Amino acid sequence: MNGAAGHDLVGVTLGLLAGGRATRLGGRDKAWLERDGEPQVLRLARRFGPGAMPLLVSANRGLERYAQAGLAVVADRVVDAGPIGAIDALASACATPWLFTLPVDVVDVDDDLPRTLVDAAHGRGAYGRDDEGPQPLVALWPVAALRDAVARALAAREFAVRALQARMGMAEVRLAGVRFGNLNTPADLAAVGIQG
Repeated sequence: MNGAAGHDLVGVTLGLLAGGRATRLGGRDKAWLERDGEPQVLRLARRFGPGAMPLLVSANRGLERYAQAGLAVVADRVVDAGPIGAIDALASACATPWLFTLPVDVVDVDDDLPRTLVDAAHGRGAYGRDDEGPQPLVALWPVAALRDAVARALAAREFAVRALQARMGMAEVRLAGVRFGNLNTPADLAAVGIQG
């Protein structure tokens, strides 16, 4: 993907972030929560993954379940680092110049989101800002720069994703009228029709 390519997603890998502990949901695995009979991870993989771009899933439990579903899964290389550990694992496994990360518990994502971030990246990456504020895990990362930056952040035990993005000079993309939402509580599940 070149900066001027705009709508070209060649060279971008989708990295689904599915490694959280979901403590507010009693430890339920958000990746396998079903909406309309389809697990979240498979819904997002179908929507943005193979056919559009290569796919990796960051997860730390139930790895065999992903394999059975035909999904390539990577576990954190640094334990208890939170989302930045997942980003590190995805960057290490990514074989393309760009990595598009997306939390597995997002509720609503526009089909054009990857291209919107591509258009704003200008070689340094970009992340989304919806109507609720910055969403640093909804991001397009330049993999070569990310590998170096995330290694330094982990070595310093600096786990804030937004701080990492600031050091990398990533652009914030304002997405007016958009709310990604997430599935953090039983009320969130009920709002989208997932049985608690």
